[in-house]
Amino acid sequence: MRKPLVAALIALAIAGAGAAPAVAAPVGEAPAAVSRTSAPPVADTKAAASPTLQAVTLAGTVALSNCSGSLVRFPNSLDTDPALVLTNGHCLETGFPAPGQVIVNRTSSRTFGLLNSAGTRVATLRASKIAYSTMTDTDATVYQLTSTYATIRSSYGISALTVQDTHPTAGTAITVASGYWKRLYSCNIDAFVYRVKEGDWTWKDSVRYTSACQTIGGTSGSPVVDQATGKVVAVNNTGNEDGESCTVNNPCEVDASGNVTVRQGINYAQQTYQFPACFTTRNQLALSAAGCTLPKP
Repeated sequence: MRKPLVAALIALAIAGAGAAPAVAAPVGEAPAAVSRTSAPPVADTKAAASPTLQAVTLAGTVALSNCSGSLVRFPNSLDTDPALVLTNGHCLETGFPAPGQVIVNRTSSRTFGLLNSAGTRVATLRASKIAYSTMTDTDATVYQLTSTYATIRSSYGISALTVQDTHPTAGTAITVASGYWKRLYSCNIDAFVYRVKEGDWTWKDSVRYTSACQTIGGTSGSPVVDQATGKVVAVNNTGNEDGESCTVNNPCEVDASGNVTVRQGINYAQQTYQFPACFTTRNQLALSAAGCTLPKP
């Protein structure tokens, strides 16, 4: 999660040879090496071209100063509700939340670059608060914005991505859409991992990608989109870079019996189906709501 951006640039320069973890880029760095191209973003594989699947684009993704993210809504969100942005817990502007720490309803004025389908920045959105952030059991931050969904759509023609409220299935064709790099990665959900451990943090029921999704530094927080439905099923967050076991940038898998497996070059995401039950009227966080299983402060 701390991999320097220069390493990510090297990974791009050698055309994807070797894996790099999906981690935050250093604050203030811009993806100039990628954004200079005028060509539209393309997926790393041909999976999205299947006639039975949707062509996932960058519309609704956002670029943070050091990460990727997305403009999201829940199935019960209203157009008049304040809009939300989803990214990783480790992308929080104040630094990594400690193990066991849960941050709720903290004032924030962070800005996000909203992208259209071609990866062009069409607007700057601003947060009013950090609604929820943690790196315990999952790795996610949800920001509430100063704008409503209706205002954003009428002003910029961009609709939010909907977060699926049910558990995804193995084998699902997915696209990881990075607003930071303006780049798409297509592969499949390989399996769900009982526990993924990285340094001091442990995440539950994590998504493991097939090897085609070679995500890199700066893709942290990217939405993982089901190509069949267009809905967000997870948030991209890490990968094993060097083959080390359970260290930062080298997460390991731990099964229910405590057996540890290391998969160098494989990348992971954290599921998001738990979030809709925890946001109720006007997209307000309600950790005591029925069905809400997110970690609490």
